[in-house]
Amino acid sequence: MEISASMVKELRERTAAGMMECKRALVETGGDMEAAIEHLRKTGVAKADKKASRVAAEGCIVCATADAGGRAVLVEVNCETDFVAKDAGFVAFADAVGRAALAAESTDVAAILSAPGTDGGTLEEQRVALIAKIGENIQVRRAVVTDAGDGTLGTYVHGGRIGVAVALAGGSDELARDLAMHVAASKPAYVDPDQVPESDLAKEREILSAQAKDSGKPPEIVAKMVEGRLRKHLNEITLVGQPFIKNPDQTVGQLLKQHGARVKAFVRLEVGEGIEKKSDDFASEVMAQVRGG
Repeated sequence: MEISASMVKELRERTAAGMMECKRALVETGGDMEAAIEHLRKTGVAKADKKASRVAAEGCIVCATADAGGRAVLVEVNCETDFVAKDAGFVAFADAVGRAALAAESTDVAAILSAPGTDGGTLEEQRVALIAKIGENIQVRRAVVTDAGDGTLGTYVHGGRIGVAVALAGGSDELARDLAMHVAASKPAYVDPDQVPESDLAKEREILSAQAKDSGKPPEIVAKMVEGRLRKHLNEITLVGQPFIKNPDQTVGQLLKQHGARVKAFVRLEVGEGIEKKSDDFASEVMAQVRGG
């Protein structure tokens, strides 16, 4: 059977697959449109399986918030290159995942991907089709839900690469958003010293003690030095101890007291954090893409 250009066009519109892939699928199935669609889905799954082991440390953070404003979900969706992270199809898929995670109130990636996608199938089927179309490994890495309850919720996404949600007791929408921006920039590990694990404190105190002993000062002076340095360290890693980015003369703790507010929780996600990236040079990477690696 002769495969016409209009048939290839229709298959492309229905599957978003490449022109040559559509033509090959139609040839393989003798021009049967539905069989060609199934063939493309199967080959898409095969391609997705092949690419699943490739490092995907680029991508984006999306934030979806409930209409009532008290709940937000941050989702990290990864790909292999920054170029694909800006692709309209990839961005649309990531946004759909964020909306599905919010609707499901779930952090279970498998459950989120079982939700309906935007093309008639599930989000997982949409992910597989996107891999076949773009040619890169695409993964939904994690989702985190933040619920402010009857408090105030602030969210902020910086450049699509850093996402923050802050839940306050008291305060205002403006304060919550300012604090979300602060967390994005200053990267605190904990809200306050009470959240720091005792094991971490003991380890830091041990390190500081070893450093202070080399000073040659009396033990009682060394002890004071250690505690002073430990307080400084805690101010650096806790939100309430950090200088507020909009007014470095004031700590976040002082700002909160001024507004009669308290931070209940915060979440900060950054694209690719904790993922070990391959150090291939750019030329090799491009050649690998050309060869379909």
